Amino acid sequence: MLTPDITIMSVGSEVTYGEAMVPDDGWEEYLNNKWDKHIVLEETAKFSELKLQPETEQRPHKVSFLVDKKNAQEVIKSLSEKFEKRGVDAKIIYSGGQDLDILAQGAGKGQALAYLLKKFASCGKTPNNTLVCGDSGNDAELFSIPGVHGVMVSNAQEELLQWHAENAKDNPKIIHATERCAAGIIQAIGHFKLGPNVSPRDVEFPCVKEDSFKPTAAVVKFYVLYEKWRRADVPKADSVIEYFKNITDASGVIIHPSGLELSIHSSIDALASCYGDKQGKKYRSWVDRLVISQTASDSWLVRFDLWESEGDAWVCCLTTLALNVKPETPGGFVVTHIHKTWLKEYSGDEQASKL
Repeated sequence: MLTPDITIMSVGSEVTYGEAMVPDDGWEEYLNNKWDKHIVLEETAKFSELKLQPETEQRPHKVSFLVDKKNAQEVIKSLSEKFEKRGVDAKIIYSGGQDLDILAQGAGKGQALAYLLKKFASCGKTPNNTLVCGDSGNDAELFSIPGVHGVMVSNAQEELLQWHAENAKDNPKIIHATERCAAGIIQAIGHFKLGPNVSPRDVEFPCVKEDSFKPTAAVVKFYVLYEKWRRADVPKADSVIEYFKNITDASGVIIHPSGLELSIHSSIDALASCYGDKQGKKYRSWVDRLVISQTASDSWLVRFDLWESEGDAWVCCLTTLALNVKPETPGGFVVTHIHKTWLKEYSGDEQASKL
């Protein structure tokens, strides 16, 4: 996944910016109005039906519990009355058949999105398109924001499907996808014509060169092809190895987790002899937490976590890759440098990392 510029999280009780996840002070100030977490904890402690979720799930403007489905509605009704009597303006959201979140009244994924859209508009930066995606009841209010496109993935929870049937069945801007999870989101991108709707793993080799160069897309395709070579999901052809060499600098260097420096091309030569070594195995390679920095008009640094898994074994390298735009190459770019270090607790075999 790309590292988002802005993150709405904790059921819409937090809005943060950038990789450092800097909080939005205006949003926090707004949520403080008529909210008292101490009173919420006092009142909820009186209900034996409620089981407090782990501390990692608790936030300044969100208190989360587990509750059996059969008790949920009665508990919600009683809590609402107690909060009202004590002057606490709280919102209670039940989702997933067991999760009960108590938020500051102004919180929620939909209200956080509305806050951001209003903030963008005030700066003259209203997004061209907004796609909201959901699979549980705490996503429902996202679909109520005017003007957005929406998709409920096929594996959405019962409470969200019920909301859709009652509130949005005839809304052409909201669809119930036939695909699960991320595939459902990709389906919606195509349905609403918001952008490319083919997963990188479904792109055939040789890859079609994009009209505009996107560093993150280049990195993702690079490692998808690496995975396909080792799984024998592409033909064993010299053209694949030639493609890797054409999009990497002949004098480029890769620094392995051990500190060993090798030319990128020699590592590609080593890769040539590993065709299909993961065929029939539960092997995957993927990149996560991509962050890009433009270093010149035609040069970028891309930082990301490079994961590989085979069965229950997972390894990860913190990776920095330097690349330049080069229109004459098959991908429109050339990789000049790769630097890898093991992620703590996910180190692997040094020989394998040389590929």
